Amino acid sequence: MPTAITDLLSAAGAFAKTRWLAKRLRTRADVERYQAARIRDMLRDTVSPSAFYRDKSAKLLEELPAMDKRTLLANFPQLNAGGLTVEQVQATLSAGGDRIGNYVVGQSTGTSGNRGYYVISNRERFVWLGTLLAKALPDALWRRHRVALALPGLSSLYQSAASGSRIQLGFFDLARGVDAWAHALVAFAPDTIVAQPKVLRHLAERGMLQAQTLFSGAEVLDPLDRRIIEEATGRRVREIYMATEGLFGVACPHGTLHLAEDVVHFGWEKPSAQSPLLSPLVTDFTRKVQVMARYRMNDLLELSHTPCLCGSPFQAVARIDGRQDDIFLLATADGGQRMATPDVLRNAVVDADRRILDFRIVQTGPAQVRVSLDAALSPEVDGAVVASIQRLCDGLGVAGVNVAVVRGITADTGVKLRRVRREWSPPPS
Repeated sequence: MPTAITDLLSAAGAFAKTRWLAKRLRTRADVERYQAARIRDMLRDTVSPSAFYRDKSAKLLEELPAMDKRTLLANFPQLNAGGLTVEQVQATLSAGGDRIGNYVVGQSTGTSGNRGYYVISNRERFVWLGTLLAKALPDALWRRHRVALALPGLSSLYQSAASGSRIQLGFFDLARGVDAWAHALVAFAPDTIVAQPKVLRHLAERGMLQAQTLFSGAEVLDPLDRRIIEEATGRRVREIYMATEGLFGVACPHGTLHLAEDVVHFGWEKPSAQSPLLSPLVTDFTRKVQVMARYRMNDLLELSHTPCLCGSPFQAVARIDGRQDDIFLLATADGGQRMATPDVLRNAVVDADRRILDFRIVQTGPAQVRVSLDAALSPEVDGAVVASIQRLCDGLGVAGVNVAVVRGITADTGVKLRRVRREWSPPPS
């Protein structure tokens, strides 16, 4: 059978299965039974044959060790069916390729300082595509769409969608800067756009965001950006939660982000006892080429326990708040540390003055914090921000934190926006 037909069948099959499961899985019990069956199959067919897990036999998912990026990279050949090394993948990507034999390879953007890499089959690439389309554009089989994509690292995963005759894609290169192609985007006249929130905001503020369906992806959707985009366009911003490790969630038409529990199982870890935020351990039971079992993500999420109006039993997410390595570690007088999570740090800045519409807050030392604000704000805002952060520190039992406010924010659409960032790390103990 020709490859193009096989690819189309893989995508169509995944699309149909995703839509069928959306109707069949109506309760949490349905979801849990379905996941349990898929995990049993995965443990038998994918995990057990893997070289990495051969001496780690497990009948339950929880019996497998948690996996992180460092362990994955150190054992990369043992965790993919082709035995490919990181060096092989890097060399192929550096040469502009994305295939090694029958496998498709790719990499993350390296936001946390070191890249992640993946190996999938061509079939898995189109299963991913079909699943995403079924969640984001469920009418794609009978309605034509014009979709604009402005995302970092536009890999073959995205570009494979261009082969669908009912979806016309426009790719817009972030490396060139938004203003270089903003008018071309308007001329393309998309009905749907998928872009980083800062790109959506930039276009919305200039009256150049005309698409009816707006998806935010590839970085955290800050409430500041959401409000500005939605007020400027009169349309809801929906999130797509995905990473190198897979597709993790898509927001429904009501705007609620639902985890993709029909393809991924989520376990949870709590990085801070005082915070409602959790970090996921993800297990993708659809992947056959590279094992993704109990993989520790760096993201911080707050789950929602309010039923969504759409009726989906898939876990709803109240918000994605940042990354674990952006939790501030503030020194105390007795030589200890207190954690401040990105959500409370963000609130300390924006609650200081309602005129703050953009900012950066960075920990630069054990007791040093730098806040960057818009140069146009009134001078009294600086004092309000310093006082607000000092109140936060006092509440945490941290004294003596030096808060410096600087003016001017450099916009860079070529990298992921992290308004809260920790650039300092404590010395190893």
